[in-house]
Amino acid sequence: MNQLKQFHAHSLRIGTDFAKDLITRLIEIPNLNYAHKVLDSFPHPTLSLYNKLIQAHSSHGPHSRCLSLYAQLLHRSLLPTPHSFTLLFVACAKLSSRSFGQMIHAHFLKFGLDHDAYALTALVDMYAKMGLLLFARKVFDEMYAKDVPTWNSLISGYARRGDLDEALRCFLAMPSRNVISWTALVSGYSQNGRYREALEMYLEMEREGIVRPNHVTIASVLPACANLGALEVGQRIEAYARANGYIRNAFVCNAVLELYARCGVIEKAMQLFDEIGGGRNLCSWNSMIMGLAVHGRCQGALDLFTQMLREGITPDDVTFVGVILACTHGGMVEKGRELFNAMEQKFLITPKLEHYGCMVDLLGRAGLMQEAYELIMAMPMKPDSVVWGALLGACSFHGNVKFAERAAEELFKLEPWNPGNYVILSNIYAKANKWNEVAKLRKFMKGSNTSKAAGHSFIEEGGRLHKFLVEDKCHSRSSEIFTVLDFVTAEMRLPRKTDFLDSIIDEIRFMESS
Repeated sequence: MNQLKQFHAHSLRIGTDFAKDLITRLIEIPNLNYAHKVLDSFPHPTLSLYNKLIQAHSSHGPHSRCLSLYAQLLHRSLLPTPHSFTLLFVACAKLSSRSFGQMIHAHFLKFGLDHDAYALTALVDMYAKMGLLLFARKVFDEMYAKDVPTWNSLISGYARRGDLDEALRCFLAMPSRNVISWTALVSGYSQNGRYREALEMYLEMEREGIVRPNHVTIASVLPACANLGALEVGQRIEAYARANGYIRNAFVCNAVLELYARCGVIEKAMQLFDEIGGGRNLCSWNSMIMGLAVHGRCQGALDLFTQMLREGITPDDVTFVGVILACTHGGMVEKGRELFNAMEQKFLITPKLEHYGCMVDLLGRAGLMQEAYELIMAMPMKPDSVVWGALLGACSFHGNVKFAERAAEELFKLEPWNPGNYVILSNIYAKANKWNEVAKLRKFMKGSNTSKAAGHSFIEEGGRLHKFLVEDKCHSRSSEIFTVLDFVTAEMRLPRKTDFLDSIIDEIRFMESS
C-alpha cells in the first residue's frame, strides 16, 4: 500500500496521469476508499473505471455505493452500457431493495439496452432473489433468447420461495441443463423439508449421467440423506465427495458430519470431527454436540461444550438446544437450569421457543409437572405445539391427567388435524382407568374422521428410492417382497441354522431370476 501511495505522489509531482492503473491496483488490494479519492480527483474518468468500482463494491460492499457511483457517472454525462446495468442489477439484488431495483430497471429500458442477454439474465436474477417472481417471469417470458443461466435464475427463485412445483415445471421445460439447474432443485427440495424429492432428484441426476454433482450439490443432498436416515446412499455420496476433493469444503464436511451424527453412527462422526481439526466451525461443533445428545451420549455432549468454550468458540442458540437436550436425555435437571439461565446472563442469547420446549421436556421427564407448566405460563412468547407436546408427553410418562388435559386442550386448537394428541390423551385416560373419557375421545375421533397416519420407511436400491407403508401392497413388487418376508419369518421360527443367511440369499436370487 505504501508503494502505491508513493507511486501516486510521484505521478502527481511529474504531472503524469496514471489514475487508471492506480485505481485498478487499488481495487485488487482492495482499498476502495482510496480508489474513490483517486477517481474523484481525476478530471476525465472513463466509464470503464466506474464499472470497475461498481463491480468491486458489488463484491465487497457496501452495495449502496454502486448506486452513488451510477449517479456520478450520469452526472458526468457518461452513458452506461449493458455491462454497467448487469453490475447494478447484481448490486440491487444484494441490497434487496425493490425500489432501487425497479428504478434501475426503468433506466435500463430508457437507455434502450433491453436487448442484451447478459443484462436481462441479471435482471431476472435480481427480481427472483428479491422474491418478485411475477416481475422475473414477465422479463423472462419477454426475452427473445434464453440461455441456461436465465432458466437457472428463475428456477432458483421459485425454489427459494418454496414453489417447487413451478420450479420443476421450468426445469423440465429447459432445452438443456447444467449442474446449477439440478442443484437448484435438490437444494430447494431439501431446504423446504421435501427430503424424499431432494434425494430422488439427486439419484435421477446420477442415473442420467450427463452432469456430475459439484460440492454445492453434495452439500445440498446430504441433509436430505440425514433426515431420511438414508445412511448407505449418504456414505456413497461421501465416497464420491472424497474422490473428487470436495470433502475439504467446509459445507460438505459438515453435511457428512451431520449425516453420521443424525444416523447414530457416533464413532464415525467423532472420527470425522477429529479429522476436520482446525477447520472446525460453529456448525461442526453444533452437529457433534447435537448428535451426542440425541443418541444418549449426554456427558460427552457437555464435555464437548466445555472444550468448545475452552477453545474460544462462542456458542449460539443452536448450541444451547443441543446441551439442554443432553441434560434432558441424561436427567440432569440442575445442569439444564444452569445452562438455560446462562444463555441470557452469560452469553446474551435470548431463549427461543426451542429452548423453552427443551426445558419443559427436561422438567416434565423429571416429574416436575408444576414447574414445567409454570415455565410455559411465564414464556414471553405464545407456546407452540412443540412446547405443549413436550408437556403432554411427560404427562403420558407420569400419568398426570390434570396437566395432560390442559396440554391437550391447547394442542387440539393448534393442530386439530393431528391424531397423535388424541391417542396420547386416550392412553393417559386408560392408564388412569377413566374409561368413559377414553370412549368419548374415540367417539369424537371416529365422528371427525381422525385417524392415525400409517408409519413408513424409505429404502434406496438400484439408484431409486422406494417408500413402504405399513402393510403396503402398492409397490410393483409387493407380492415378491411378502413372499420373501414370509420365508424369512418361517425360517426364524425354526431352530437356528448356520446356513440361514445363505438360504435367504438363495430365495432372493430365485425371485430375481424369475
